[in-house]
Amino acid sequence: MSESLLRYRDRLFRGAVCCTLLVLAGCGYTVGAPFSPEIRSVHVPVFKSGSNRRFLEYQLTEAVQKQIQQRSHFRLVKEPEADTILTGRIVDLRKGALGQTQNSDARELQVNLQVEVTWEDRRTGEILNQQRVPLPPEMLQLAAQAEFAPEVGQSLATGDQTAIDRLARNIVDMMEQPW
Repeated sequence: MSESLLRYRDRLFRGAVCCTLLVLAGCGYTVGAPFSPEIRSVHVPVFKSGSNRRFLEYQLTEAVQKQIQQRSHFRLVKEPEADTILTGRIVDLRKGALGQTQNSDARELQVNLQVEVTWEDRRTGEILNQQRVPLPPEMLQLAAQAEFAPEVGQSLATGDQTAIDRLARNIVDMMEQPW
């Protein structure tokens, strides 16, 4: 190929790259995580619980903290050092049978877990996001459910952990900036 043809192809390629970048810049796309850059730290105290199931609040708090560390740029800090505080309370925990064997043993069970969460900016006192329970369960964003089958070796602990992990993801999703 001639040198002039190579230069022409090089200019054409560069022009196409520039046009693509300009188009993407004008479409509202952002680079990086969808979390507010003004917020650098968050304190997550142990969730409260009205449930008679012990230690569930500790498992949920740990799962939320792990999700924050994995998916956001927020640092987990003690309350006096935090820009924001994320508090939560388990308001409902239910276990129900989805199917039974001929002997009335549970074949498949379902765990439903619902929480109430408030994310507050400690610097200004502004509530950044809040999800409360008066919504019906099918519309409630901060609810999670998991199914498990005792017949195949799954336990209530399996169902609880699956529901907790899903709920932790939903809580951290709530902390993202709106589009």
